[in-house]
This record gives sequence, C-alpha cells and structure tokens, in this order.
Amino acid sequence: MSRIEIKPLTPTLGALVEGADLSRPLDDEAFAQVKAAFLKHKVIFFEDQHLTPVQHRDFAARFGALHTHPLYPGVPEAPELFILDNHADNPTDNDSWHTDVTFIETPPMASILYAKHLPPVGGDTIWSDMKAAYDALSPAFREFLSGLDAVHDFARGFPQRGIVAKGAGEDKHAKALAEHPPVLHPVVRTHPETGEDALFVNFGFTERIKGLRRKESDAILNMLFEHVTKPEFLVRWRWTPNAVAFWDNRITQHYAVNDYLPHRRIMNRATVLGDRPYHRSRKPAGLKTAAE
Repeated sequence: MSRIEIKPLTPTLGALVEGADLSRPLDDEAFAQVKAAFLKHKVIFFEDQHLTPVQHRDFAARFGALHTHPLYPGVPEAPELFILDNHADNPTDNDSWHTDVTFIETPPMASILYAKHLPPVGGDTIWSDMKAAYDALSPAFREFLSGLDAVHDFARGFPQRGIVAKGAGEDKHAKALAEHPPVLHPVVRTHPETGEDALFVNFGFTERIKGLRRKESDAILNMLFEHVTKPEFLVRWRWTPNAVAFWDNRITQHYAVNDYLPHRRIMNRATVLGDRPYHRSRKPAGLKTAAE
C-alpha cells in the first residue's frame, strides 16, 4: 500500500494528499485516511491522477449516492458525472460564490472535480471555510442567525436567460424549474459528522431569509456574502493537469475564477448527495448523526 501523506495548505482549510492513486479502489485504511483528511481540511487535493470517467464515478460513489445535475451535459461513459466545458463560445456564468446544489432538500455532502483540459494560465478555484466565517461573527449575531431559515432557489442560480439554461435548452430548463421549487435550509448548519456549526447561505442560490422584511433580509445576506470572502477564510488552488479537488460541500463555498477566456477549461464533476441540513437547536426528533 502507498504511504499517504497529508500536507495542509492553510491553518484550517485545504490540504494536499500525496500517495493515493484514485484510479484504483482504496483499501480500508487508505479510504479512512482520505475521509479523515476530507473532514478535517474541508477541501483536499490530489495531483497527477489519471482517471477514466468510470474510475472517477466509482471513487465518488464510495462516499454515497451520486446526484445527476438537471442542466449540465453528462459524461457518456458515466452519466452521473457532468462536464463543465468553458471557452469563448461558451463562457461560464459560474463565477460567483456558491455551495453546490443547495436548491434541493438534501444538498450534496461533497463534490469531486477533475481537471481534463486547462488554459495555459488562470482558471484557479477558491474555497471559503464556512466554520471560520461563522466563528468570526459576534456571539450575539451568531445566536440571532441560528434561529433563522433561508430560501434557496434553483431559479436564482440558473435563470432562464443564463448561459447554462440557454445551453441546456428551453424545454430542459423548464422541466428542471418545475421539478425544483424553492426549499428552506437553516442559515446556520450543524455538520452531521463533525458537529461543527457553520454558515449555510450562499450568493448562488440563497434568495432571502424567511420571516424578515426584504430590506432586512437583503442587508443581512449581502453582509454575509461579503463576509465569507475575507482572505483569512480562503484557500486558492492553481490547477495542474489531471488534478482532483474533493470538497465538503456542507461547510464550504467556492468560486471559479473566470480569467482565462478565450482559452478553454474542461472539468468533470461528480457530486455526492448528502442529508437534510439542520441546526443543533432544531434537530429533527430521532435523527442520529455520526457526530454523536
């Protein structure tokens, strides 16, 4: 078995994992090491991986059931994966801070992104630590936020006139819109495995805070959207060919830097489904978590 090494990239967020070949099934010990690094560092990176779509899918499926995106094109050999292919004729509209797929009742626990084709320079991805962002707020504000829920809306992230919607086609977008009505999630989420509390609102999909007037909601959300971008909470990853990023979607946000056009950037993503978010003060009766 290869010896796995974990090299942190910042004090709280991000680590490089060396010695793991993701093209082969990890044995139980190696899998446990990777999972522990994922939970501790929130986003982990693997370089020089050579994965077929099926190998990529199988690695992701080891962590849970996979989500199929309603708009992005799938990978023919492994339709659970989808393709992010951006270039001059298909520019990205993904360059905003977001947590993946929070427009469903059980948002993903993780996403696993694989670099297939990179521009000569640029195209980095930045992640933000939502626990660190939450901890940096005043105790009184944290207590106030912990009692609130927010509306997450597919239509906010994928508007009809957006690039992704147009690429998918009118019929496909209309079907996805009908199948994904707005959902409520807590503004502060308790991580089901570590027990940590973290912010769970994002610019990409969070439309408003329930129970507040629109101006109140907008003021709080805009403050939080700006707050999570502080450099102290961030790690920036410069992609190399065949690198993999594996992030905990329950406790991070990310931003794809759109600075490489007209060059091309192609990534494949697997998305692992998660649980319904909750806050410890309002945990559903009878719910057992890995943190307990």
